[in-house]
Amino acid sequence: MHSKKRLTIISDTAMFQNENGMYAFGPVVRELEFIAPLFDEITWVGFEFAEKVGDMSMKKIESKKIKIVLLKNVGGKGFLQFSKIIFYYPVMFFIILKQVRKANVIHTRAPSHPALIAILISFFLRKNKIWWNKYAGDWGQLKPSFSYKFQREILKLANYSKVTINGFWPNQQKHCFSFENPCLTNEDIEIGKKIAKGKMFLPPFTFAFVGRFDNVKGVSILLDALKKIPMEMIDKVHLIGDGPKTAIYKSEAVELGAKAIFHGQLEKQKLHNLIAESHFFLLPSRAEGFPKVVAEAACYGSIPIVSNVGSISHYINSSNGFVWHSDDSKSSYEEIFLKAVYTDSQENKEKSKNILAVAKLFTFENYKKKLEISVLAPNQ
Repeated sequence: MHSKKRLTIISDTAMFQNENGMYAFGPVVRELEFIAPLFDEITWVGFEFAEKVGDMSMKKIESKKIKIVLLKNVGGKGFLQFSKIIFYYPVMFFIILKQVRKANVIHTRAPSHPALIAILISFFLRKNKIWWNKYAGDWGQLKPSFSYKFQREILKLANYSKVTINGFWPNQQKHCFSFENPCLTNEDIEIGKKIAKGKMFLPPFTFAFVGRFDNVKGVSILLDALKKIPMEMIDKVHLIGDGPKTAIYKSEAVELGAKAIFHGQLEKQKLHNLIAESHFFLLPSRAEGFPKVVAEAACYGSIPIVSNVGSISHYINSSNGFVWHSDDSKSSYEEIFLKAVYTDSQENKEKSKNILAVAKLFTFENYKKKLEISVLAPNQ
C-alpha cells in the first residue's frame, strides 16, 4: 500500500485553468474541498471548458492538494461528434491509466466517457486500490439510454468496487451504497431552520425553479401551471439557470410579466438567498437521479412540487411536499400544483417543517462520515 493516500477523480466535469488559478463546476469543487482532509494528494481529471471563463457556476479551487488534468472536451450529438469521441478514446485511455496507476483511491463520476474508461480499467487494476464509482443517473430507470444502461450494468458487475447511487432500490447489491449528494453545511441547516420558522404560506406566493432550461426539466410545464392561478396569488417566480431554450421560455412567460424573473446561472449564496424566500420549489422533471436543488430548497422550508422520477419519491412524499406521478397518464403537474397552492396554510406550514429533516441528510458532514465508514474502509 502507498504510504500516502492519493485520490484520483475521473470525470467529465467542466474545468479550466488560467492566470488566476484552477476553476471547476462549483458544486463539485465544494464537495471535493470538504473531503480533501481525508487525502494527502488529489488529482482531478475532467474536460477543459475554456468557454466557461466568467461563468457564475464555476468556482476557483482553493485547496492546494487538488491538481487538475485537462482532457479535450468531446461529446455532442450526430455522427461527426460521435466519431470525434471514438478517435479520442485512446488518448483518454492513456491519460487516465497513468493517473489511475499513481492512486490508491480512484473515484469515477459516471455516466461519462472518462468514467467508462476508468471503470473498464478497474477490472484489471484492483490490487491495493479502492475503487469508488459514483453513478449520478437514475439507478432504477427502466428505459435509460444505451450509454447510461451500459455503464450501469458494468457497475453492477464491478462487485470488488464501492458504487454510490441515488436512492434505495429493491435487490440492491451489497457493493452498491445509497448516498445523498452533499450540497449543504450544518451552518446552512441552522440558518434554514430560522428562515423556515418565519415562513407563512399565504398568497401572494414566491416560486423558484433551478436547473437547465430544456424540455427534460419541464420548464414549459411549470410555466403553464403558473398561468392557471390568479396573478394576484403570485409575488415572484425565480427561474435560475440557462440553456439553449431560454429565449423560448421567456416568450412563454410573457403572461406573467415582471413577476417571472430569469436570473441565469448564480453562485451559491445568491441561489440560496432566492430559494430561501420562496414558498414552493417547482421541478416537473422527466429524468433525474436526485437533484441537489430539492435538498437546498428543503433547507429553507420551501415546499417541493416535484415529479416522481429517479429517487425523488424516496425522500419527498405527501407529508413534506407534493409529488406528481409523471408516469400516470391520468395525472398532470397542473393538478398537483393547484392542489399545493390551494392547500390550507397550516397544512402547508407543517409540510414546510417536515421537509427540513430531508435537508439534514444532504450535508457535507453527513457525506464525509458515510464515506469514511462505507467507501474508504479497506476492501474485505
